[in-house]
Amino acid sequence: MQKNPIKLFAGSSHPLLAQEIAKCLKLPVSETINTRFANGEIYTRPVETVRGCDVYLIQTCTDKVNEELMELFIMLDSLKRSFAGKIHVVMPNYGYARQDRVAQPREPITAKLVADLISAAGADHIITLALHSDQEQGFFNFPVDNLNPRKLFIDYFKKKKLQDLVVVSTDAGGAKDVKKFADMMGVEFAIVHKTRPKANVSEVLHVVGNVEGKTCLIYDDMIDTGGSVVNAVKALRERGAKKDMYLAAVHPVFSDPCIERLKSVGFKEVVVSNSIAVPATKRFHGLTILSVAPMLAQIIENVHESKSVTSIF
Repeated sequence: MQKNPIKLFAGSSHPLLAQEIAKCLKLPVSETINTRFANGEIYTRPVETVRGCDVYLIQTCTDKVNEELMELFIMLDSLKRSFAGKIHVVMPNYGYARQDRVAQPREPITAKLVADLISAAGADHIITLALHSDQEQGFFNFPVDNLNPRKLFIDYFKKKKLQDLVVVSTDAGGAKDVKKFADMMGVEFAIVHKTRPKANVSEVLHVVGNVEGKTCLIYDDMIDTGGSVVNAVKALRERGAKKDMYLAAVHPVFSDPCIERLKSVGFKEVVVSNSIAVPATKRFHGLTILSVAPMLAQIIENVHESKSVTSIF
């Protein structure tokens, strides 16, 4: 049976990533009209026909998450009303992912709300990277490809051949993922146990695992304000870890005062993906950015050809 043609569209959040993905697929990024009304309302639509096409809409979430989600909803509605065949959302960084449960009385589960809104707007499938918790896949009423790009980081750090390496999780919640990372690296792992008295504030309680005389690689799903990282480094050094430390994370949110905090710690290297665009003002010496574009392009190709995506990540 003949496949529907592919159309790639890019939201305003990360046009460079969309261009990289398009280059890998040898396809153009289709043109859209994006304007604002005088009162700030968003207007967006595709320029060319999408009738019967398999559409891949690339829109991540950055520090303008609310505007970017609204733009996504409007574009999805436009594509749905334009008779697109299937609409796939490629959202490397899923907005509101951390609000995934009721931890205190009367809290919203906003990650579920966003999933409902994406579905209501017209999406048929979402491709994302390193959701804050795996169970969030159950928030969607359509298929989800939640990709873990740890292999991208593992391949990078294996080439460094670091001695006496231990991979560290900044909290118990990330321990499962860090354990897999450490196993694939063939090294030990440790956990920094912490509590959060309030949002974006963390307190270290103790370290589980041997870090004395070790080179520590802290691995996390995201770096937001950097508070957890700073506290983790302090705890690790107090327990005899080597001065040279590495930090790796999938999503470089880098909210203020994150950059100042990372610089003050003095990491040997900070390695992140380009799931979020890092502007020049937030780049610093020792920062390395790995591209997820080839992986996402391969995922899109396999989805379109009805092939498995498991082997890729």
